[in-house]
Amino acid sequence: MDNDKRKLTEKELNRKNDFEKISSEMQQKGYKMKNVVINTQKAKYLALLVMLPFMALTFWLYNNVNSFNLDGISWGYAVALPLLILCLIIVHELIHGITWGIFAKNHFHAIDFGIVRSTLSPYCTCFEPLKKWQYLLGTAMPTLVLGGGGAAAAVMTNQLLLFFAAEYMILSGGGDFQLILRSILTDKRESLYCAHPYECAFVVFEK
Repeated sequence: MDNDKRKLTEKELNRKNDFEKISSEMQQKGYKMKNVVINTQKAKYLALLVMLPFMALTFWLYNNVNSFNLDGISWGYAVALPLLILCLIIVHELIHGITWGIFAKNHFHAIDFGIVRSTLSPYCTCFEPLKKWQYLLGTAMPTLVLGGGGAAAAVMTNQLLLFFAAEYMILSGGGDFQLILRSILTDKRESLYCAHPYECAFVVFEK
């Protein structure tokens, strides 16, 4: 793999070395490797496009059931909402790790958490090959739980703060759902999925 574009961190180098061992073992078993990389610059714009229908549906449901009452918004919302979103971003990554860890052979020893220094963004990665449905379920689960589940809770409880947080969590799942959409191009019956050790991507082992 090409790592000339930027200097890898020590954690990324360790994951890269572990991945190369896994890749060698998989290729000895007859699997071919394919990288599915997301362009991070384009992903920012595509995330809104991909998730907009879900956000619009959530907006319609909330407005249809409760209607929006912006009079109740106070300065406290301006403080509470960013703090809530920050906590949910961390929970988002934890849900990735928990879901993948359940399926991984080495469970949570195959899960790694970290922070992208350039953007101060937390991340979670699973460096053990999983079945396609297992990997994709772990990819989608945070958005389903925090976005979909949070939106349902906001509609039922008429909590506007929770609604705004849920909308943000749906939008933040745009990158994950782009990976899921890209996976549709993989039509091999026997395939295993693994997170790329240091890029916004996943690797497919197929035969």
